Amino acid sequence: MNAFAEKCIKLRRQDHTLDEIARVTGRPRSSVFGYIWNLPLSLKKRQNIRDKHTATILKFIEKRRARSAKAFRRFRLWDKKTVFLVSHFIFDGEIRHGGCIYSNRSTALINRVKQGMKVICRFNPKSYKNEVTGVLKIAYFNVVLGAYIKKKATQLLEEILTLPIDLRREFTMSFFDDEGCMDFNSLTHTRRIRGYQKNTEILFLIQKLLSNFGITSKIVHPNEVVITGKENLIKFQREINFSYGVRINGNRPNSIWKKHLEKREILQRAIESYKI
Repeated sequence: MNAFAEKCIKLRRQDHTLDEIARVTGRPRSSVFGYIWNLPLSLKKRQNIRDKHTATILKFIEKRRARSAKAFRRFRLWDKKTVFLVSHFIFDGEIRHGGCIYSNRSTALINRVKQGMKVICRFNPKSYKNEVTGVLKIAYFNVVLGAYIKKKATQLLEEILTLPIDLRREFTMSFFDDEGCMDFNSLTHTRRIRGYQKNTEILFLIQKLLSNFGITSKIVHPNEVVITGKENLIKFQREINFSYGVRINGNRPNSIWKKHLEKREILQRAIESYKI
């Protein structure tokens, strides 16, 4: 056995790693490996290596988390802008581990969310459009932001009934902008506002909020809150209403309007129809 081989074996039996032996001998790893491949490191040495790898990974994660945390600003108090943002992520959005996504067909709402997020985020969202459905999507990919918005969403759902009336109004409007529709058919005398939500706890929360404004509603299957009656529609229009620019999809095969009317316009027509 040559001197190089003997040195490699000796160093290995002294619990040196492949990289360490290569550095000591000044030879490539591939040259060293052939002499030590069947000589395992001690359990203690292997544990030390695992500990170092784990520490390196945790250090990297911490640095990345710190960079992510600097990419957005946190807020302490609720106001109309923050309620608007968080509520829309609750209703027509997705709050994921990797960030937040908001989807809507309304360009007006998409732009409002974008503008509102500029106050919080120091980076622009990724934008997408489904050419078939016309649905727009904006995505803010940031792990720390996702965790933060999830926390604020839980907080908002717990506190909304105790917040000032203008913030409760903002929250309720966000729900109906995202999840609501206005049904009006003069031939069948159908006049109703519907809001869909798979989470029944949120449905009952919306019902309580509506009652704050003197609006009577009912929860019906499957997972809808429904508002009917002239007085209730008038109160909804006066106290909450739909946002400007929020339109129905007139391209749907079952659309009776065959054009993109604003929901607030259909509500107005429904109320006016009671006078006829």
